[in-house]
Amino acid sequence: MQAAAAATFLLSVAVALPFALAWWNADASVWPYALASTLLEIVYVVALALAYRVGDMSFVYPLTRGLAPVVALAFGVVVLGSSLSVNAVVGVLLVAVGVVLVRGVAARGDARTLLLVATIATTIAAYTLVDREGIQRAGALTYFVLTLAGPCLVYPPLVGLRAMRRELHPETIAAGLANLGSYVLALLALRHGPAAPVLAVRSSSVVIATLLAGRLLAERVSRGRLAGSILVFAGIVLLAT
Repeated sequence: MQAAAAATFLLSVAVALPFALAWWNADASVWPYALASTLLEIVYVVALALAYRVGDMSFVYPLTRGLAPVVALAFGVVVLGSSLSVNAVVGVLLVAVGVVLVRGVAARGDARTLLLVATIATTIAAYTLVDREGIQRAGALTYFVLTLAGPCLVYPPLVGLRAMRRELHPETIAAGLANLGSYVLALLALRHGPAAPVLAVRSSSVVIATLLAGRLLAERVSRGRLAGSILVFAGIVLLAT
């Protein structure tokens, strides 16, 4: 799974690179944001690779993607002084309950996995907040390449080039194109909207990911974990409104 994810990641950047070079559009002021974002992306891919080695995708993915909008919202309220709506409060509560169900009410959990989940969620929120400012200073394709250049250097050694070559299938190419499209659309959305709602919408795939983990990865997805994913999804929808 990690090799396929790495191959998808690198393919999306490889496809974007010639177009980004042909239509290069970056103000000089973008570099601090691009550097900060690419460093955060490196932390993200390293933590994600480690998390998927010690935990199930149906556990790691909903928690990281569900908690990230909450972290971004909390940062906006505490640091930026943003107001907190009723929808946001209810959304946070739904995400919290959903996270408990995904983890398991009686489960003690692995401290290492939980630490990695917290790291990933915080990193996602952080690079989204940085990208909210950075995308104002560059074209979407240019910024995409700038911010993902760092992870492209780190990801292959983590999973191995030989393993990645084995994952070069038409499905991987399609996934790379989909990754490129979704990321660029998210950057364009960040240009016109606040970080927390955009991040919440991007996180709406948690239910699909949990279902696919059971169908395709043969993970044991309990009713509680599925219900938790649905609650996380409902919570991030409220956070996005």
